[in-house]
Amino acid sequence: MDERRPATPRILALEVGDAVRLRRAHPCGGSVWRVTRIGADVGIACTTCGRRVMLERRELERRVVAVERSASGRPPEDPRP
Repeated sequence: MDERRPATPRILALEVGDAVRLRRAHPCGGSVWRVTRIGADVGIACTTCGRRVMLERRELERRVVAVERSASGRPPEDPRP
């Protein structure tokens, strides 16, 4: 007998600072977003207009087309004093 297990959901490995390209463009015309927060909800910011939104991880994983890793591998420095 061939027992088939349900497919385990694949979790997208994201880090703060990564750039993600989504399926549909934002109304400003940008389709690349920077990851600002990780958790059950993921915070992303549009690289074109700066708009910040929170999406459920499952919803974000469904919309992502490509992930571009941050060059440093670390979150960017906070420019605020």
